[in-house]
Amino acid sequence: MNAALLTQVSALARRSVLKTLRQPFQMFPIVFFPAILLAVNAKGLQAATRLAGFPTHSYISFAIAVAFIQGALFSLVNTGTNLAEDIEDGFFNRLALTPMRRVSLIAGLLLGVAALGALQAVVYILMGLVGGAHLKAGVGGAVVVVVLSSIAATAFGSLGCVAALRTGSSEAVQGLFPLFFVLTFLSSSNLPRNLLKTGWFHTVATWNPISYLIEGFRSLFISGWDAAALARGFAVAGGILVIGLLLVAGALRGRMQRT
Repeated sequence: MNAALLTQVSALARRSVLKTLRQPFQMFPIVFFPAILLAVNAKGLQAATRLAGFPTHSYISFAIAVAFIQGALFSLVNTGTNLAEDIEDGFFNRLALTPMRRVSLIAGLLLGVAALGALQAVVYILMGLVGGAHLKAGVGGAVVVVVLSSIAATAFGSLGCVAALRTGSSEAVQGLFPLFFVLTFLSSSNLPRNLLKTGWFHTVATWNPISYLIEGFRSLFISGWDAAALARGFAVAGGILVIGLLLVAGALRGRMQRT
């Protein structure tokens, strides 16, 4: 990456972060919606910890992993919405009249998403610890949580960029959230898969990649250092990111041809 492109990307990454921070309606769901759901689930499902085979006596330690996934899903919506708004108001097209490359806008957006993903992970960790969660992996585990959360946020953010580039509509991007939200619940978000031994839900949760992303986060709170769970979690996050970037490249070419 040459110096000019690096300057463009860093400027647009800063713009992406500030644009989100300056809009409370975007920040509220990122921070408070997962926190509210975590509090409700931790209170209402605490009795599940008495089931034979449940991995911990603290349901909040089990459930906090879902907050990181929900934060990543909001990254999908916010990133895609911001890009769609840039397309709708002509900012994306005006880049063609400047030396700035339009690919810099995408790279800047995703770098901004990575930074916000790390920030929201720190917030969730602190809220969880205050609420009684136990991070068995310690300080090193907290660092891994932040890194994995940043990758997951970028991965889902790239899918938001694809939707924005394909449709050019912020409303269409926002319509993706219910789909991914349902996928979160069709996973091992509320109960471990070893307790879902039979039936269609076990099959869906086992095939659902979000289960393994959740379990990667969860292992750091419950097991400490589980190499297999972490490897699967990073593999899913990295796989979604690679697929998202490939789709972004194709969608960007299509958008540039139309404009």
